[in-house]
Amino acid sequence: MIDVSIIIVNYNSYPLLDACLESLYKETKGVIFEVIVLDNGSTDSGLDENISKYPAVKWIKKESGSGFAAANNEAFSAASGNYILMLNNDVVFVEDVISSVAGYSASINDEAIIGCKLLNGDLTHQVSIVDFDTIGNLFGENFFLYKLFPGNRFLSKYHLNDPMLKEPIEVDAVKGAFLFIPRTALNKLNYLDELFYFYYEETDLCYRWKLTGGKVIYYPMSRIIHLGGASTDSNDWFKYRNQHISKIQFFQKHFKGIKFLFALTIHESGLIIRFPLYFLIGLFKRDRSMIRKAICYFRTIFIYPARVKGE
Repeated sequence: MIDVSIIIVNYNSYPLLDACLESLYKETKGVIFEVIVLDNGSTDSGLDENISKYPAVKWIKKESGSGFAAANNEAFSAASGNYILMLNNDVVFVEDVISSVAGYSASINDEAIIGCKLLNGDLTHQVSIVDFDTIGNLFGENFFLYKLFPGNRFLSKYHLNDPMLKEPIEVDAVKGAFLFIPRTALNKLNYLDELFYFYYEETDLCYRWKLTGGKVIYYPMSRIIHLGGASTDSNDWFKYRNQHISKIQFFQKHFKGIKFLFALTIHESGLIIRFPLYFLIGLFKRDRSMIRKAICYFRTIFIYPARVKGE
């Protein structure tokens, strides 16, 4: 019987996928696991080489890409483990984190979605926990107050990210680079919501799980390296456009009335502020990437996703 089904959705980025799989097989010893890689319409060469190098992996090849949530859901349907691990392709394992997290999950009767500590490539702490959006932390985020008051739970959705934490804590949501989910929880939630094309799918999953009375746990005793942004860093417009759309879709789905109007107004105000700010900084520093970022923010101001019927 399979303990853990490890799901990786890959788009191009084959060297990163290779490093992920190599470290995964090297470090994971204490559980019976399967790896399912769904190649989401990649255009780069390298797939055949990875297939040859890792024959134990179950490969699902899609000729055309779908949204990240939809791609994961397709891979979930092929999984047979008691637990599902959603894993980014730009993760590097440095210890047997999967066995450790599986053991902890069993010790709490598999009642929680669990995330582990994320590290940057230089082994510094990376944001691993986020609070759900509130009017307060949206204000803090969009007007940069979270940077001035990082420990303020009202203004910063990242206030729990203490690198010195040594014990598991209950949180709102953990980052989706490593999302460990009991199969029973995933089935109860009917998988990821495919409304979210890219970004916010893991936050929505955690939100819906907590609405059922479930828990989300940050488990800092185990760690992985997350290089971050492997499939999106080369396309600024894809990243900022989809971050913007998914955030508004989360508001549409979970916020009502005046709370929705306040959230949307604060978010749009943040975009309006960022355009001239980043544009001027880019000109002053002669930084083209900053100017591109400013233009992306300007373009997103004019995008508003249609509400899905029934919301």
